[in-house]
Amino acid sequence: MKKIMFNDKYGLTDAVLKGRKTMTRRIIPIDICNATDWKAFNEGDMKCYGTGDGDWVDIRRCASYKIGEIVAVAQNYQDAIDNFNGNNDIAGWGKLIANTQNGSVGYYNKMFTRADLMPHHIRITDIKLERLQDISNEDVYKEGFTHEFVNNNWGNSAYHEETMLVYYDNKGLTKQIRSREPKEAFSFLIDKVSGNGTWERNPWVFVYTFELID
Repeated sequence: MKKIMFNDKYGLTDAVLKGRKTMTRRIIPIDICNATDWKAFNEGDMKCYGTGDGDWVDIRRCASYKIGEIVAVAQNYQDAIDNFNGNNDIAGWGKLIANTQNGSVGYYNKMFTRADLMPHHIRITDIKLERLQDISNEDVYKEGFTHEFVNNNWGNSAYHEETMLVYYDNKGLTKQIRSREPKEAFSFLIDKVSGNGTWERNPWVFVYTFELID
């Protein structure tokens, strides 16, 4: 089984586990499928040319995850133990406890945890390709944002609408990524998660749609 990592700093793992985030975008590497000619990329049927044998290849075949695949949601062992629903899976709980120790390499770093010990899983339901900036307003909310009504603070009941992602910093203080424009709010997030300039660069991305199954 594979695992998939979501950003903890901005609360994205928590958004997945609460069922609020059902979509994720992952930048497609330049050398995907060993492609040598991205200029020949065919948007209509999502193929690229240049795999060494002269074939056109459906890029989705080279995606990290496949439609229908069940993938473990990566957590460090400390969080996995704290969030494990032992009542539903006593055997899984025991296995997790037996294979983890306070201070082990994966106890605080989920990069080093085993997928088979993770208590939560998603199922990939769809994969598509698009440019990062082509995200729709609807998809922004599937990425974990919420639609909020914000008081204008004019001393009356007037309000405006904002797209918002609420998370907590290392001190437990509430932070927000927000904008009146959904796509702008997402652009702020992607530059924080993937580096400044990512939104402006507008790379091709895999868009994975998924459902939380446990």
